[in-house]
This record gives sequence, C-alpha cells and structure tokens, in this order.
Amino acid sequence: MKKISDIKGNNEETAIAQMKFDGAENEVLTVAQKRKYNVLDVKEAKKISLIWLQHMQLENVVGFGLPEVDDRYHIWRVPLLNVVTKERIGEVVIDAYTSLILEDKSTSQATLEGRLLGRKDTEPLKPASSKEKYKLSTLRNTIALGDSEEILQDLPAGSIDLVFTSPPYYNARPEYTDYITYEEYLLKLRKIIHNTHRVLAEGRFFVINVAPVLIRRASRSEASKRIAVPFDVHQIFIQEGFDFIEDIIWAKPEGAGWATGRGRRFAADRNPLQYKAVPVTEYILVYRKHTNKLIDWNIRSHPDSKLVEASRVADGYERTNIWSITPAHDPRHPAIFPVELAEKVIQYYSFKRDVVLDPFAGIGTVGEAAIKLDRRFALIEQDPNYFSVLREKIKNGLGTEARSVFTINCEPIQVEERLF
Repeated sequence: MKKISDIKGNNEETAIAQMKFDGAENEVLTVAQKRKYNVLDVKEAKKISLIWLQHMQLENVVGFGLPEVDDRYHIWRVPLLNVVTKERIGEVVIDAYTSLILEDKSTSQATLEGRLLGRKDTEPLKPASSKEKYKLSTLRNTIALGDSEEILQDLPAGSIDLVFTSPPYYNARPEYTDYITYEEYLLKLRKIIHNTHRVLAEGRFFVINVAPVLIRRASRSEASKRIAVPFDVHQIFIQEGFDFIEDIIWAKPEGAGWATGRGRRFAADRNPLQYKAVPVTEYILVYRKHTNKLIDWNIRSHPDSKLVEASRVADGYERTNIWSITPAHDPRHPAIFPVELAEKVIQYYSFKRDVVLDPFAGIGTVGEAAIKLDRRFALIEQDPNYFSVLREKIKNGLGTEARSVFTINCEPIQVEERLF
C-alpha cells in the first residue's frame, strides 16, 4: 500500500487525493454494478421487500434472510422467515433492472399466512372449468394525461381486453431524445409492459408496433448504427409473463424508406460490402398474457354470445402475416401509425364493447379506431400538445357521449348541446 511519503511532490492534499483515486480505480465492482441493475445491494432489496410486506400487513410477523442476486435471470431473491421460529416460509423475487416485485414468482400472501398459522400448503390450483365465465370490464372510456408507468397502477386489475400501441422510437429523430441510453429506453418499456400485465384480462392480447431504429453517425469518420429493437422487446415480453403468438410484417409502399438515407451510397457506387437494404417494413408483434386456458376459452366463456357473434370478422381479412398498408402523416405528430392498421388489430384481437388500451396514445389513433368499431378505449399520453389533439378527436368522435369519458389529470370533456 502506498504511503503519502512515497508520492512525489510536497503537497499533502494532492498526495491524499491521489491515494483515493488509486483506491477507486482498484475497487472491485459487484455483480449488480457490472450489470447496471437498479437494485444494487442487499439493503435496497430488503427495503423493497418491506414495502411489499407492509402492503399485506405482515411486516411484524415476517422477517428476512440474506438476499441473493441471481444474475442469470436478473433478479434478487429475498428469503422470508417466520420471526418467531426463524423458519423459511417463502421468498420475494425482485426484478433487478426495474425494482418491481415479480408477483407470479414470489410467495403469495395466502401461502405466507397459511404457513405462519401452521397450515399445510393448499393443493395446486386445478385448471379452470370450460364452463367458467369471465366478467366483462366495467371500465368506461378513459383518457389520462401523464406517465403510463404511474397511471397504469391506478387502473383496475383485469379491466383491459386488448393493448395496442406503438412506443416512441428510440432517438430516431430529434423529437425522441428523451432517453440518455438505449438501456434506459428498454427499462422504461419493461416497466410499462410489467404494469400492463396486471390490468390485462386473462388470456388477452398485447399487440405492439415496433421497428429497428437507425442512429445517425455524428461525423463522416464514424459509422451509423442500427438497433434491433424488436428482438430486445421480445425478450422483455417473455420475461414479463407473455406468450409469443405472431409476428406480422407491416409492408409500406416502395420508396417509403428512402427518407432514412439508407442505401443511397450503394445505389451510387454499387460496391460490395456497402449494400444496405432500404427499410420499408415494421413489426406488429402479438403476445398473449400467459394462461393455462386455450383461446377457445376466451370465446366460449364470454358472457354475451350476441356480442361474440356481432364481432365476427368479415371477408377480405388479411390471410398472411404481411400487411401492405400506406403510412399516415399528420402535421400535429411526427410519427403516427395509420388508422387502418389500428382497425385491423382491433378487429382481429377484440370483441365489440371490449376496452382497448394504448399506453402511448399520441394524438389518439387507437381511440379513433375503437370508436369506429364500437369498442371502449383507455388512452394515456404524457405530452400536453398531443393530448390536446387527442381530446378533440374523442370529443368529435363521441359527440355528446364524450361527457361521460372518465378523465385522469385533466378537466372533463365539455360538449355543448346542439339545438335542431
């Protein structure tokens, strides 16, 4: 170990600073720090677990063992102990990246209470009977101004029948520089997908429009970078309790992708190795909230058979996973998807009167399509300018019925009576 006298120079403060620097340089990073987790240590893991126990009012009878990080699955495991007997009665599992409790992997409140009282564990749940019905959502048309991550926590569990959204592109344009790093962008998506899982009804669908993005080069001496966002998003869905169902390719007309500038160099020089395809497609990825029930159950157990019949898809539907749809443009928003796309998704993955959620609602395209197809909507948008346009769309689409729209973080929609 260095001594102050070993360091050249007579300035003692400089010598001490140098020693501190050397110590920091040689510091060994923990696994959590190397992985850049949000939950970095045992103390933080216990703090999160305590809040969870307090919510169940078990904090006085349940204690903690030594938390361990499992970097294979990017989780923290926090053992739960009976404070009297010190016996292990369960565990809390925390997503190390998001700091969210993974409810489906953590010991349930009923099991903890049963073990505290000395009861034997109950038998595993049997698959639901095919005659079991699910309840229709009572959520009325809703618009909310704010962050989806927070607002989703206030929506009732199981109140959403379909999610269709297109999240902002990661730094594809100057308008989308909200995220410092790509990892931060994915973390935000993970939190919203996690919170959406709770509000989505059993066995229902989450459909997302997403595409690779091009990060332009900062100078001619640097290379541009293309990020395969759909493949990273897919992993998040699987980890958050969704089953992959379909990959649909949204194909745009030839020439639609030339604005990116990709492929121009090759078109001019035709040199091998420089070839780059002009992107004219985006992904529509379809996931289903994991359940042991078949899709037929969602159809047969619907309590209103007339609505199911009225929702049947007419002839002319898309028969393959390649959908040719012309992009939409609107001066009020830099990147909207066409109403036609929203209509197809809503028709194929929901019944009439279902509730369709868009956690990145923009100027309200999903709401517009939902109204047209006799569905309810839940639209969340944090940009006040886009939200203002969204409100007007809903007002115009519903007419006097817009007064019954439930509003969060904004004034109710006012509609004047028309005199005829």
